[in-house]
Amino acid sequence: MEFSKAELEEAERQIRSILHKLREAVRTLRGKENPERYKSQITLAERRIRALETAERLIERELSRI
Repeated sequence: MEFSKAELEEAERQIRSILHKLREAVRTLRGKENPERYKSQITLAERRIRALETAERLIERELSRI
């Protein structure tokens, strides 16, 4: 599947925005009075962060080829 440079750049921008929000959510949850209570939410957010970071790197690699 081929993507235009503009499509890749927009996807990268959206991923960065989502990553920022997820990182803030993790920071907030860890800062709560009893962060163990939010362990599953933190784990889920961290897994999503890793997945999106992988996608971001793949997009960057693809953009470097254009």
